[in-house]
Amino acid sequence: MMGVGLGVLAGVAAGCSGGSGPVRRLRLATGPEGGPYNAFGRALAQAVAASGRRIEIVPVSTAASVDNLRKLGDGSVELALAMADVSEDAVLGREPFPGPTAVTALARIYVNYTHLLVPADGPVRSVRDLAGRPVAAGAAGSGVQVVAERVLRAAGLSGASAPASASASAPASASAPAPAPADERQLGLAASVSALREGSVDALFWSGGVPTPALADLARELPLRFLPLDAHVGALRERHGPVYSAVTLPAGVYGLTEPVGTIGVGNYLLARADVPPGAARDLLQVVFERWRDLLREVTAGARLEPRFAISTGEVPLHPGAAAHYRAVYG
Repeated sequence: MMGVGLGVLAGVAAGCSGGSGPVRRLRLATGPEGGPYNAFGRALAQAVAASGRRIEIVPVSTAASVDNLRKLGDGSVELALAMADVSEDAVLGREPFPGPTAVTALARIYVNYTHLLVPADGPVRSVRDLAGRPVAAGAAGSGVQVVAERVLRAAGLSGASAPASASASAPASASAPAPAPADERQLGLAASVSALREGSVDALFWSGGVPTPALADLARELPLRFLPLDAHVGALRERHGPVYSAVTLPAGVYGLTEPVGTIGVGNYLLARADVPPGAARDLLQVVFERWRDLLREVTAGARLEPRFAISTGEVPLHPGAAAHYRAVYG
């Protein structure tokens, strides 16, 4: 262990910009092939390679947020992308993590929009209509699965329903029978799209940038209805904290004729605390130099600004990130 520690310390100088010395290789846990985290990771790796800095980013395909945080915790990667809600759960040791995970944030990079879509000609017109119905609720180990389960719980449609005071759509009468839970299917984005197209599920949850290409493609071939979710933001914030916010899917995207209110949650670029500060600063310099190219891969119209990037809630900033923001922005 002392040898490993000395190796990390010796690598601090090697992680600085320019100069001689070995290139520091950093593995980045992204997400499944074809997903936005995977696209961001590949774009970041290319941007870093073109920058001439002595770091190398190696994207690693994963199941996404929960899986990524576990990999950070066990040291199989040095960097990861993860949703803010799951990241705070990891830091605070809340379910599904058995105890606190020692991770740090480099930046909050963009906001995910929670999508809940159903066939436009189908019977589902609200979250409550999902009672007893099959729902594509995200892949196992993904942040989508976490937010989908929390929305269904707030609506009283999961195996462990929320307290009545926390549910935005609780039954009006205490004597009314409880609705049947939704039939949550653990499916990734590609499998979810196929299942909705084929009719084996009645609804699809997704959390990602706007527009998400796979959903835009689906909307061009199948009339869809996007269900509003903003009524559940208060319940989620009460139960899980301010990582959730009210956002809007704008008219025009996915063929929408009017805006649809939904739930927003940030995405963090995370690092193990033992990543050398110099390497963290080099990486952030590339992120801020090339943010337009990086975000173009995942969400339209987004900006990356320092006051946004440092808003990482319960997840502490990496020392190298804090030094970068102080040096560049005061």
